[in-house]
Amino acid sequence: MRVFITGATGFAGSYLMEDLIASGHHVTALRHPATSHQQLPDHPLVEAFEGDLLDAKGMQTAVFQTQPDVIYHLAGQAYPARSWKDPALTMAVNAGGTANLLQAAVAFGRPRVVIVTSAEIYGRVEEDDLPLTEATLPNPRHPYGVSKLAASHLASAYWQRYQLPVVEARPFNHIGPRQALGFVVPDFVSQLAAIKLGQKPPVMQVGNLDAMRDFTDVRDVARAYQSLAEKGQPGEAYFICSGQPVSIHYLLNTLIEAVDVPVSIEYDPERMRPSDTPCLYGSYAKIKRDTGWQPKVHLRQSLADALADWLDRVGGN
Repeated sequence: MRVFITGATGFAGSYLMEDLIASGHHVTALRHPATSHQQLPDHPLVEAFEGDLLDAKGMQTAVFQTQPDVIYHLAGQAYPARSWKDPALTMAVNAGGTANLLQAAVAFGRPRVVIVTSAEIYGRVEEDDLPLTEATLPNPRHPYGVSKLAASHLASAYWQRYQLPVVEARPFNHIGPRQALGFVVPDFVSQLAAIKLGQKPPVMQVGNLDAMRDFTDVRDVARAYQSLAEKGQPGEAYFICSGQPVSIHYLLNTLIEAVDVPVSIEYDPERMRPSDTPCLYGSYAKIKRDTGWQPKVHLRQSLADALADWLDRVGGN
């Protein structure tokens, strides 16, 4: 099978690519020189296509040359906080880039497409409305959420208008090795790794620890994307989540226990987000029903692997 991936050098994309290669699929990865900082695997089944989501003609060329059976669209501006600094670019990349890719898919063969949006489209949610389901009405509270909701509507519109077999994945927080700084687990484990190795005083800088979130291992997320490509219903959206709320405080305590060094906690006003939704988690009943997917990797294993990854990074291994 021929596969085209955007965001292949990203967090989830790197695991998805490894899984596809292991299954013998030929993978073409969109590489944007300005933002793709990781290397693609040196493998005979992998090739790169230099391009930009904002270049409509370039996307058509990429799809035409690749002739993919499946497109996985993971690329985009992935940071909610950053979206306030450049909302127009966030909208352009996440919504406009998605439109360019879908238009290219319609023009050349109508392959199956998996579009990755985000649970961030829901904004603040009342406790009585939990767990979220795909039927919950979105109400984004930042440009990133708005951009992903726009991408969601585009996926639905292209199915209705062109019968493009596009499936939408709505992942909640995913964690594990290789995650970049700017998210809660790598922000914790990077500090703990430096403390463990004596490179930093034993003081943790933290933000709001009371919030409760839904965390899924990145390797489970990569499996979910493949399950949706194989068995997801076109025009439908699917949550990828654990179905369980976990407090940030629990994550921190578990990681401190794992690193086994004395640590004190210091609250950093720059990391506090007073508008945080106190609790957010979803149900994976729909994706399980349609594809059989469910999470397999335990939270403690995800955290242990993320910590080991950062110990290697900080230690220079």
